[in-house]
Amino acid sequence: MAIDLSKLSQEMTVWRRDLHANPEFGFEEKRTSAFVAAKLREFGLDDVVEGVGGTGVVGTLKRGNGNRAIALRADMDALRINEQGSAEYRSRNPGIMHACGHDGHTAMLLGAAKGLAEGGGFDGTVRFIFQPAEEWGKGALAMLADGLMERFPFEEIYGLHNMPGLPVGHFQTKAGAIMSAEDNFEIVLHGVGGHAARPHWGNEVLVAACATVMNLQTIVARRLSPTDVGVVSVTELITDGTRNALPGLARILGDARSFRPEVSAKIEEEMRVIAEGTARSYNVSAEVLYTREFVPLLNDAALVDEALAAARDISDPSHVTTAKEPMTGSEDFARFLEHVPGCFAFIGNGEASAPLHNPNFDFNDDALIHGASFFTAIVRRRLLPSKG
Repeated sequence: MAIDLSKLSQEMTVWRRDLHANPEFGFEEKRTSAFVAAKLREFGLDDVVEGVGGTGVVGTLKRGNGNRAIALRADMDALRINEQGSAEYRSRNPGIMHACGHDGHTAMLLGAAKGLAEGGGFDGTVRFIFQPAEEWGKGALAMLADGLMERFPFEEIYGLHNMPGLPVGHFQTKAGAIMSAEDNFEIVLHGVGGHAARPHWGNEVLVAACATVMNLQTIVARRLSPTDVGVVSVTELITDGTRNALPGLARILGDARSFRPEVSAKIEEEMRVIAEGTARSYNVSAEVLYTREFVPLLNDAALVDEALAAARDISDPSHVTTAKEPMTGSEDFARFLEHVPGCFAFIGNGEASAPLHNPNFDFNDDALIHGASFFTAIVRRRLLPSKG
């Protein structure tokens, strides 16, 4: 059955804007999950299960007699950011917005589910995975811990993320490492605060904290091999001081990115040496808290070729490219790839798009049909109907 792509595009736009206006933070996506589940049941899927991993939804669609199963995944959560856009569908939830396009990702996958339910064209099983809490790296783990692979088995998995700066209708991915690991750190400096007029009466920590922030920059510049990719970013410096009081406590927070476990380990090792050594030189003490939140996202080479071919099936081949280098952003889609092979790809959000995680960001509705068509094409390539 042929699908009216123009009508589907209009429907996805309505869904996407509804989701954008009603964003929910990770593991709080109750309205979003209910919306998704209702749509999947409306489309006539064989099975729809809610509450997977907290607020996740898994829909199952079967056609023919094929015994192979593949999965398609979209993330549903929003960010704790105050939206500054002026669209009529802007966020109705103060302090929460879809600043990363997960509203678009969800709408695209819903569109693919509707198109495949109505049009078929494949032989086997498709799992539609709508995941919570991607932004803080807990949603995929929660779904896996809730028995995702055992309850809804599949052999390979595919995902899309919008990319500002990449033209609409363009696709890009690469084999191997395409997104980095993310480690979080907190360095706590302890000293003795006191009156700002008498710094010699205590051991304040602000100067030590500033020195530590500067010294951390030498990890990538001087302590990692020039052939290794690493990023160390300090994002917060918090003290208990005030206008006329020197602080006795300072917290330095940030994150580190890398593509190999040994690089992550080296960053942590050097961070501890620098923090403790710098603190000692200022006669204060330091403790380092270091956690690993995201693992590197490693695409399967053979399935990257399949994804690129599927993108060429539905787009101008010149709009489908292999990325030259990986991104240092992180994605918990990587957790699924620890269990089955798969491919994560980028879809253009337009050259004029605001950056991801920006208060003015908005998913480009013109990209919806391209994403839904990609998901449909990959299913029909990987679950090819028998010619017999």
